[in-house]
Amino acid sequence: MAQNLWPQGWCPFARRIDSPNFGPRPPGTAINLALIHSISLPPGIYGGNEIEHLFTNQLDWDAHPYFGQIRGAEVSAHFVIRRDGELLQFVSANDRAWHAGPSSWQGRDNCNDYSIGIELEGLEDHPFERVQYQALADLLQQAIKVYPIKQIAGHEHVAPGRKRDPGQAFDWAALQALVGWDQCCFPAGTTSV
Repeated sequence: MAQNLWPQGWCPFARRIDSPNFGPRPPGTAINLALIHSISLPPGIYGGNEIEHLFTNQLDWDAHPYFGQIRGAEVSAHFVIRRDGELLQFVSANDRAWHAGPSSWQGRDNCNDYSIGIELEGLEDHPFERVQYQALADLLQQAIKVYPIKQIAGHEHVAPGRKRDPGQAFDWAALQALVGWDQCCFPAGTTSV
């Protein structure tokens, strides 16, 4: 059974860090969207533990001036891929993580209900590392063995005008080449013909 590959929705090759920021998915919801984000805390600073602290409600809001802008945020994603390719998991993929906010994909609202949220450590206009693309491709290839994921989109595609990640530096064509999925699985205009 495919669910046995990820016991209770936990990927066996990710470092598990439990976030309290999650809830149940609506009953009978098919998890069919992988939603890609980018994050760095503070912006443009990589390698620290601030992302982990944010997703576990332990961030010191006074440690950096930027943190005042997000003070009190209770957010999470299912996965984070660090700059060195390390894979972290904060929420069981069977549960609803809090990553998309107000969102809609192909006429369907509330993307948190039916997506797996994957954050890449980075910024919208900074190139991502090759090892991050490989880790993302590996994660997606494993995820489709467990969940009926048929589409991949960015936060910018499900919340246009409000969000712009993973952004212009994200190489959708490189991801498509690594996963080998058809162009129709990706947002229009992001991959080559």
